[in-house]
Parts: sequence; structure tokens; C-alpha cells
Amino acid sequence: MWMSANVEGAEPPFVFRPIPGGNSNLTYRVRGSNGREFALRRPPMGRILESAHDMAREYRLISALQGSRVPVPPALGLCSDPGVNEAPFYVMGFVDGVVLHDRDAGGLIPPDDRPSVANSAVRVLANLHLLDPDEIGLGDLGRREGYLQRQLYRWARQLEASKQRDLPAMDRARGLLEDRVPRQERASVVHGDYRLGNLIVDGGKVRAVVDWELCTLGDPLADLGYLALDWIGPDEPSLWRSSAIQAGGFPRRDDMVAMYMRLTGADVSRIRYYEAFQSWRLAAILEGVYARYLHGAMANIAEVDLGELARSVERLADHALEQLGVGC
Repeated sequence: MWMSANVEGAEPPFVFRPIPGGNSNLTYRVRGSNGREFALRRPPMGRILESAHDMAREYRLISALQGSRVPVPPALGLCSDPGVNEAPFYVMGFVDGVVLHDRDAGGLIPPDDRPSVANSAVRVLANLHLLDPDEIGLGDLGRREGYLQRQLYRWARQLEASKQRDLPAMDRARGLLEDRVPRQERASVVHGDYRLGNLIVDGGKVRAVVDWELCTLGDPLADLGYLALDWIGPDEPSLWRSSAIQAGGFPRRDDMVAMYMRLTGADVSRIRYYEAFQSWRLAAILEGVYARYLHGAMANIAEVDLGELARSVERLADHALEQLGVGC
């Protein structure tokens, strides 16, 4: 078996269990006969969109960040031969802790730890953006300028390839976003999916950042906008799923943004634009997820309310318009 031959400490037979929570690449918790645990990551089943789900690229990213001030799981092995597991995959160390994917998960964090967890999430993001891509071997990861324009073009194309119905609010938001793109102040490594649900926390701090498939070089404020979109207070409605912040006891969104500004020196005056962009982009991503469910490419369809998934796309599109100061 590939794992026992290529991953140190991996002893068969292995038990594989899917880790729930993701709608794109699939992650499995793997336990060997000696009790050692790993995480295996592979592309989704069925048809996938062009340029997505590159396992070698994702593995390169977490390898480059080993030992940095951005915590990631240990990178243990990459298999590029689809004959082994029907698709390329990689193996990393399993990091135990709470994944902050919803309100219930937030409630698992001891109240006294919640401010420090929030501060750690912001500090890790700032640390990522303060890294020099050239110094960590990622200087050729992508183009540095024009990030928002490229992202708008990319997700508009993928939305057109996957959308299942007319979405006029998405079209309107896209036009406004294209017309109002702010000037990019600097370029850094951008995670591309930096939300609470991609953070594993324990002991009052972030132990690992996961799901690096959308990472590239670009405008770091896009990551801040995505974190702001996910930073939903206890009295605020959910847009697509609940937020760990809704459990209460975490700093306010404005305080989170202000902390990032202090750590990085960034101008955050256009944060509402970046949140609008991320709301629109997430809606485009979720419409693709909705399409995969409708076409039978997702295995856990019995666990999903497809009507609610479709409505979440519409809510996110409306939220993008609201952040842009336009009525729905």
C-alpha cells in the first residue's frame, strides 16, 4: 500500500473516515494499526471545474509554510499517480482540536478562551500576509497584481458553467464590483478561503489552517473581507451557515478588523467592498456546489437541504449588494 511505503510511521491496516464539513476537496481521517493518525486529502468525486483541486499545488503550499508563523499540518507525502486512489492525493499529519465551522463549534470553546482564539485567528492571518513570498519559495505562485479583476473573471466564468437558474442579483453585483475595484496596495500570499471553518483551534489558539486549494498571490485584503463575512455576531442572521462567533463572547467584527490594521498597517477603509466581493464569490462557489448535488456528484446529498442551499446563494448575492450600498 502506498501509505505504508511512503509515509513514515504509517502501518496498515488503515481505517479511513471522512471528515465532514467541506463541499470541495475531500478529507479523510486515517488511523493506522499502531494508533498513528493522519489526514488524507483528495479531489471531489465526479466532474470538476478546470484549474481546481490541484493536489500537488496544495501540498506545495503547506510544505512551504512548515516552521513559519502560520500553523499548518505537517506535510508527509504526495501521490501524483491517479492509479493508486483514482486521483492524486496527499497525506498530512492529523491535527486534533475544534474546527470552528459553526455556532455549535464556537460553543465548544471555553468562554475564557474565546477572545484569545479570535485574536489568534487575526494574528495568523496577519502573519500570512506579512510573509515574503520569495523568501518561502512561493514567489512564482501566481501573478501579484490585478487579483480582484482576475477573481471576478474566474468566478463569473465558473458561475456561468454551473448555475442552475437566473440569478439577477449576482449579475448586478458583479457589474458593480467590476466598476468599483479598489487599487491594490500590496501583494502577499492570499489563502483564498480564510474563514473560521478552516481553522483548527485548541488551548486558546489556532493550531492549524487548512484547505489551501484557493491560495495564490494577490490582494491580502480579500482574505480580511472573507473573514469579516464569516464574523457574524450573536444578533445577526446567518447568510449560508451559522458562525462560531454567534456563540458569543468573541470580539466584534470592527474590533477584529481594527486589530488586523494594527498588525499589518493596512488601509482597511474599503473593507465593505471586500466583504461584498467575498459574498458574491461565495455565492458563485455555492451555486457550483448546488449544481454538483443536483447532478449526483456529491455523496452526502441526504444530509443537505438543497432548497436552503439555493436560497443561501440568493441571500449572499443580496448581501453583496447591501455592502455596496445598493438595495436588492
